[in-house]
Amino acid sequence: MLIVAACSRDIPVPDRADSEAYPGGRASVSYLPFASFELPAANIPHEQRPYFHAGKALANQPWIKAPSATDARDGLGPLYNARTCLGCHSNGGRGPLPGSAAEPVFSAIVRVSLPGKNDRLGVVPDASYGDQIQGQSIALTHQLRGKVAPTKPADNPEAPPESRVFIDWLKRTYTYPDGESRVLRYPRIRFEELGYGPLPSNLLTSLRMAPAIHGLGLLEAIDQSVLDNLSDPQDSNGDGISGRVNRVWDFEREAPAAGRFGWKANRANLRIVSASAFQGDVGISNPIFNTQPCTGLQHKCQHASTGNNSDGVELPEDLLALTVGFVRGIGVPLQRKLTRRALEGRALFHRTGCASCHHPGYVTASQPGESAYLGDQEIWPYTDLLLHDMGEGLDDGRPDYLASGSEWRTPPLWGVGLSKNVNGVTNLLHDGRARNIEEAILWHGGEAVRAREHFAQLIASRRDALIAFVESL
Repeated sequence: MLIVAACSRDIPVPDRADSEAYPGGRASVSYLPFASFELPAANIPHEQRPYFHAGKALANQPWIKAPSATDARDGLGPLYNARTCLGCHSNGGRGPLPGSAAEPVFSAIVRVSLPGKNDRLGVVPDASYGDQIQGQSIALTHQLRGKVAPTKPADNPEAPPESRVFIDWLKRTYTYPDGESRVLRYPRIRFEELGYGPLPSNLLTSLRMAPAIHGLGLLEAIDQSVLDNLSDPQDSNGDGISGRVNRVWDFEREAPAAGRFGWKANRANLRIVSASAFQGDVGISNPIFNTQPCTGLQHKCQHASTGNNSDGVELPEDLLALTVGFVRGIGVPLQRKLTRRALEGRALFHRTGCASCHHPGYVTASQPGESAYLGDQEIWPYTDLLLHDMGEGLDDGRPDYLASGSEWRTPPLWGVGLSKNVNGVTNLLHDGRARNIEEAILWHGGEAVRAREHFAQLIASRRDALIAFVESL
């Protein structure tokens, strides 16, 4: 009885294609003997595999303070969040969050900005803290925290970190129509030991956990016209879903572009994703972002030693290309555990409206040169890569280009059920508040409120079936 009321009979359930077992097409990889989100796509040409593994080694490489005899990997910081790319994306998966309110944030970051608009940057950076809090510093007093006597900021010749960040988890209860309830949580950010003065009273903040990085090259290979056709900013078909493309800045072409990557789809392509992470997260300048992560008011940071080469950057183009090639070439695990219950959940996934935003499948466009193996693949990522209004509960109040505070890019679902096996992390949503798939669904609002309520009205066993399907992806 409940299933009839909870699901729309108007939403067709497509027949299951055999290719759904291979979410990454011919780039799909096994999850045995152990799960990983940093394995090379199965169809990478043999001659390109050494470059993939060289890029993987670079992504795992710890950067060190300059100057150093090891000049190929010096230039860390002066301010940073992690020493390596995969220090946050452990085994290619999502970054863990602190286990207690007394433990500082490490593999997540806090975006900050001021109210206003900046067509090039997407946000208005704060004069003292920029657009991201860096909680680490190459300063000796920071590296030896607890082992040497602290100094006053004015007496310290080196740049201090911007702040230590902690999370206090607050709680709220969601009650299903059948009377069952779930305790949900949401974060309140706490800053301690601010290094550059008090925070402005109107500062906008947003906690962001490090996302998984598998399958990004395949997502990049989807033709933009396909995503444009999925967008419906005015909800012209009246289904309550009005996904739209973010318009961002391409820092290489110096021109506007469609956004596709990042929690708010604020990055245009994987070169910009990788280069901006090197600069903002590790403090490594590169051909696209050739400055240190220092604001104009951080004078000690600006005058710190760099690891710049003769071209004035710490990461040359050939090493940036290796890293991008690695990120682009990571395969997607095969679908698994497609039990009878999960197959029932597949039908419910469609009938409740989940597939309206988590668009199941695509065929990638033909790709040039070394990326040719990513083209012409039938893939099943379960995302439309569009912005959707997710409601007040997920509103961080921080716009980014066209994205409002409540708008978020639909995250792909492929591999989500393997996260615990990959690195023990099961947290979902942009700030990791959801500890499992069920909690993530219950936080859906705005355009997704109808799908959430359809899910909530299902009897418990059918809710479990839908979750089992998502875990099989």
